[in-house]
Amino acid sequence: MWRKALAAALLALAVGYFYHASPDLSEQILQYINLPAIRSARQGQDSQPSFEHLISAAWETLITVPTRQWSRVAVGVNACVDVVVSGVGLLQALAVDPGTGLDHEVLHSKEDLREAFIHYMARGAAAERFFSDKEVFQRIARAAAEYPGAKLYVGGNAALIGQKLATYPDLMVLLCGPVGPKLHEMLDEQIVVPPGSLQETDEYHLILEYKAGEQWGSTQAPQANRFIFSHDLSNGEMSSLETFVASLEEFQPDLVVLSGLHMMEGQGKELWEERLKEAVVAISDIPKDVPIHLELASMTDKEYMNSIMQEVMPIVSSIGLNEQELLFLAQAGEGPHADLPSWKGIPDVGRVSDILLWILEQYGRSDPSSEADLTRIHFHTLAYHILATVDGYWGNQAAAVVAGAHVASTQACGIRSVDVSKVQLKAPLEFNSSHLEPKVKLFLNPTEPVTVWRRGNITFHLTPVLVCKQPLRTVGLGDAISAEGLIYSELKPQQPF
Repeated sequence: MWRKALAAALLALAVGYFYHASPDLSEQILQYINLPAIRSARQGQDSQPSFEHLISAAWETLITVPTRQWSRVAVGVNACVDVVVSGVGLLQALAVDPGTGLDHEVLHSKEDLREAFIHYMARGAAAERFFSDKEVFQRIARAAAEYPGAKLYVGGNAALIGQKLATYPDLMVLLCGPVGPKLHEMLDEQIVVPPGSLQETDEYHLILEYKAGEQWGSTQAPQANRFIFSHDLSNGEMSSLETFVASLEEFQPDLVVLSGLHMMEGQGKELWEERLKEAVVAISDIPKDVPIHLELASMTDKEYMNSIMQEVMPIVSSIGLNEQELLFLAQAGEGPHADLPSWKGIPDVGRVSDILLWILEQYGRSDPSSEADLTRIHFHTLAYHILATVDGYWGNQAAAVVAGAHVASTQACGIRSVDVSKVQLKAPLEFNSSHLEPKVKLFLNPTEPVTVWRRGNITFHLTPVLVCKQPLRTVGLGDAISAEGLIYSELKPQQPF
């Protein structure tokens, strides 16, 4: 009798584990086995606090402000007005039929747009492309603005990061970028825009959103995300960069946030090659004691990405990026897992850890004798975030990674604090510290939801994200995550940059 009871108890524990890893799987198991002991165990489990409850409660105690906080942050240089609209709805309104997906580095027509949109919708992945034909883009933009339910928002990584930073009343924010009248009207009053950044017309970006499970033809989105495109020459040429750097002397920031390099990709090699050199000179003019955070975005040109890695990354202190950008870095620089064509499902933590380590070793200051400045990487994906830092340069990183995950959960759902009925845990409950080296098996503890490990002199902080089940808006989440992570990060004074 006791053997049967023990077997039932072990099976109940197994089903309980799979329930957290995959609720659908446990339901399938229960359909095929009808053991009262298992069902009562499941019911008893439901009366206990869920993993989501435990993680949310633990987050509240972990998010602590650093001892030394930023007082003045300068942000540049891409800014625009986002027109957010249903991607499937807009393409149907443009009389475009669904078909097969195909990626395009630059969009030249409605057909290119349709194919690229389907390509990324099928993967549930974010992407951003330049639309080369000005007249066709303007016609699409007018149709988007007139589409029922279309909304206008502050757009561009710099402007979005500036808006998030401006929610902290004690923080003074300088925003430099192509700011037209509509965008200026929409910006937070706390944001200072230098006169040289103001222009007569706005730059518009079209954000085609899709929901998890949304269907178009034979394509179904595995998760909610968006496809962004524009014909934006001001941001594309980073025309505000020199104005931005020149304004720093008067503003005297203690942190600089730079974004918009990805916008130059669609302008062709001749332009970006020359402009990138000018950008490196401009960035090098920023005082060495002021840390610089570089926010990356979707790119497709490996040669351009490699130039950024070689020339820009070593002269910034911190970078922020998602899983698509991380893998593309590895592919462009022939780093670890470069042969992986794309992530399948949730990115493997061990592989992510390998690439982050490689970036800090190749382009950062993991070697104390290195002249590189890069010592921090903030990685974010749907299910979890990782902060990887070189020891001795940054503090309060457990709070910083949690703050980023918290804002991802709340902003996606349009709420101020986590509502556990609206979110779900998708992060793996166990994972490896590496995919290449002798592996250390690590576990997610919901009551202490920051897992820490070290590889050499680099420390990794991982926390899960409580993923919003029905996100209201996905645009700008990465920028909000990076901004929040920076707010709670502390640069250690004994290690000048």
